[in-house]
Amino acid sequence: MGVGTSIVLIAVGAILDFAVKVQTKGFNLNTIGLILMIVGALGLVLSLIFWGSWGGFGGSNYRRSRRVVRDGSGTYVEEEGRY
Repeated sequence: MGVGTSIVLIAVGAILDFAVKVQTKGFNLNTIGLILMIVGALGLVLSLIFWGSWGGFGGSNYRRSRRVVRDGSGTYVEEEGRY
């Protein structure tokens, strides 16, 4: 579930819980609204946790870099590393 879906569930749940005043037999719309808000909040928290751990395109936790340095004899040396 994404962030957008979670926000929609929270909004629909809030509308059902706070704005709808209908008495029905068999089920309570306010309880359904509360359940939707809880599920939406849980989905939002989980989405934010997983987006925070996402490493971007490529999915690696390291960076490759290349630098050129001059050694003592006047020549240039390329060094590659994972930083």
